[in-house]
Amino acid sequence: MKVVTVPAEQKFLFDLLMAVQEEGLILQTTDGQQFVLLSLEDWQGFDVGDSDDFEQEVESTSANNALMTFLAERRSEAKRISIKDVKEQLGLS
Repeated sequence: MKVVTVPAEQKFLFDLLMAVQEEGLILQTTDGQQFVLLSLEDWQGFDVGDSDDFEQEVESTSANNALMTFLAERRSEAKRISIKDVKEQLGLS
């Protein structure tokens, strides 16, 4: 993924980026194309491999202790939201 630095002089875009620090935004073009804009401040990534063999990918992912611990913690502490509620919140049918 390409990284683009946005200078403070680009006021509209810079202000938009500052606005997503707390909560993400969905940006929509006039023709309806949508994009998600989120802060990656607290983002955590995990390397699970790049094999074309699905079985090997499952094995690599399962063996990633950091990822498994992260998923277990997230599952135990977060309130679950049904897909129906997510669609309603996003105004999708």
